[in-house]
Amino acid sequence: MAEILVLVEHVEGEVKKVTLELLTLARTLGSPSAVWAGPGYSAEAKARLAEYGAEKVYLADAAEIADHVVAPKAQLLAQLVSSAAPAGVLVAATAEGKEVAGRLAIKTDSGVITDAVGLAEGFVAEQSIFGGGVNVHSRVTKGTPIIAVRPNATAPEPSAGAAAEEQVTVTLSDADKAAKVVDRVKQEKGARPELTEAAIVVSGGRGVGSAENFAIIEKLADVLGAAVGASRAATDAGWYPHQFQVGQTGKTVAPQLYIAAGISGAIQHRAGMQTAKTIIAINKDPEAPIFELADFGVVGDLHQIVPQLTEEVDKRK
Repeated sequence: MAEILVLVEHVEGEVKKVTLELLTLARTLGSPSAVWAGPGYSAEAKARLAEYGAEKVYLADAAEIADHVVAPKAQLLAQLVSSAAPAGVLVAATAEGKEVAGRLAIKTDSGVITDAVGLAEGFVAEQSIFGGGVNVHSRVTKGTPIIAVRPNATAPEPSAGAAAEEQVTVTLSDADKAAKVVDRVKQEKGARPELTEAAIVVSGGRGVGSAENFAIIEKLADVLGAAVGASRAATDAGWYPHQFQVGQTGKTVAPQLYIAAGISGAIQHRAGMQTAKTIIAINKDPEAPIFELADFGVVGDLHQIVPQLTEEVDKRK
């Protein structure tokens, strides 16, 4: 089977969920080879990659890779594309992942597709474009296909792989080392999952009414084990931090379940969440555009409905 490179996303040696999704997707197209860049590799990490089908692990664990921004990962992948001649390269469609994909495309003279939400035989990617107004299928026609796939676009499924390790040394140029990491500040991790990786997202909008009222959104999220999101109207009003904004100018999410409470459904917001597998909308305006997109809609006051929903979910846990 054709080899497919998957760039591993990891934090302090812990493999992120999006990597498991990419390995699952890669298995439908060929033989996945995980590419580990930077320090932190461990027996636990290897076992995790093997569990989700990595047949090989290219291990470049030099500290130098983590000392510089983005470019070393692109250079590492470029070396592997040259030496291993893979059928394609998959990365996560995060801010960093998309920059790595762009740099790699230039280095290898290849085509690149970003924000894919699906991938079929022949590396035909499904994308949602023009603010989510159009779904298209795209294919790279030059070089090695480089595809950045949105987190949560594929459900991770275990399938044992050999995870045979191969040590790799990456040669970095002065240009690769031009941007240097001079400091790291560890952000305290809360109990909720990361917004872009969460399987369930509960978002509040203008209809929430105030920063204090976001507590009811948070309570529902907590009983569901979900992440909290917010519309641009809510973040611009100062009701919730901007890093939780979902939309074209915020973060793009593709969870299994998305609950939109008090969000009208303007195109700006829809562009960031409409690839969710199931969408539930709660809004007192029956004409709200969000209902055109929703799989299930509840017309009513979210301040009454959301607490009732929270209570009912909590009873069934």
